[in-house]
Amino acid sequence: MTQPDNVCVKNGIVSSFTLESTSPNHKPRVKILGTGGTIASKADSTTQTAGYDLGLTIDQLLSQIPDVTQTCDCFYEQVCNVESTEVNDKILALLHRKVVESLADHDGVVITHGTDTMEETAFFLELVINSQKPVVLTGSMRPASALSADGPMNLYQAILVAASKSSRDRGVLVSFNDQISSGFFISKSNSNSLETFSGKFGYLGNFIDNEINYFYPPAKPSAVGLIRQVISRESVLQSPDWPRVAILYSHQGFDKELIRLSIEHLGAQGIIFAGCGAGSMTAETNEYAFTLWKRYGVPMVYSRRSNEGVVPRRSLPKIEGYSEGSIAAGYMNPQKARILLQLCLLHGITVDVIKVVFEGVFGG
Repeated sequence: MTQPDNVCVKNGIVSSFTLESTSPNHKPRVKILGTGGTIASKADSTTQTAGYDLGLTIDQLLSQIPDVTQTCDCFYEQVCNVESTEVNDKILALLHRKVVESLADHDGVVITHGTDTMEETAFFLELVINSQKPVVLTGSMRPASALSADGPMNLYQAILVAASKSSRDRGVLVSFNDQISSGFFISKSNSNSLETFSGKFGYLGNFIDNEINYFYPPAKPSAVGLIRQVISRESVLQSPDWPRVAILYSHQGFDKELIRLSIEHLGAQGIIFAGCGAGSMTAETNEYAFTLWKRYGVPMVYSRRSNEGVVPRRSLPKIEGYSEGSIAAGYMNPQKARILLQLCLLHGITVDVIKVVFEGVFGG
């Protein structure tokens, strides 16, 4: 495994370095970007699988996996070392820049990442990275110190996916627990199980005896092309202030004043409702949201709090005049709808165009 000769690690950040492959066989070059997560964590005992702390860097993770030098040349960089709940706009912008830089002179990129928000990072990267080369996210559900830790195998398989020509033109991928899935569709459905991710639309392939098996020819999610036509300016991602979008979770007795407080006191420029069923909120809430739309022009996106399902346009509140400001999230869950709306607002897109973007995911 090729490693940098001169690396200084401080506070989880690797100083800049230049890497050149000396392989005479022109093996694939894979860049591995570490961001932290459970895969980089340690506990006090080998049986402890909760309450662990971050403690490993990407070079230490790579030392735990089988030799891959017969398959590819690996290079690594520690972008950050945080729990995925700490990933914010600045880290996403930094990660985007690192991926773009890495794809310029590598054949694939692997990102180690915490599972809690991996689906959000994968979805974000799918929308802002336009490349034929594979970008693969992976992580673990057990800390590195645990018996039968799943991190080393997941990382090993993710490197194989990134190095494989068969992974090209498939968009951002998530390689986890022997399964290869679309980063656009994947979502975390279990907070404890090794089989933590579900992706009914995006289950693309698997590993059998560490051999990659894809079920379908290369293809990317159909919505991505439409979305990229509208949000294609990568330069805006370096903006220091991304629009704030709030997610409000529906429940019995929901307090509609949360909408106003989000807008007036938190500066939210967009609202995502995690509605009941197919995006339902109370009639009183819908009327109040319409009033606030007229007052502030803040788009209101209706998603669902259930793990699966679709919020179609016909599920939107039937209030005269509200169709201009209410948007159906389609099959986007609240956290992905937030990212899509945030990118639209970051590009300065009007609400009528935002509705067209969400039509690409069967909403609008």
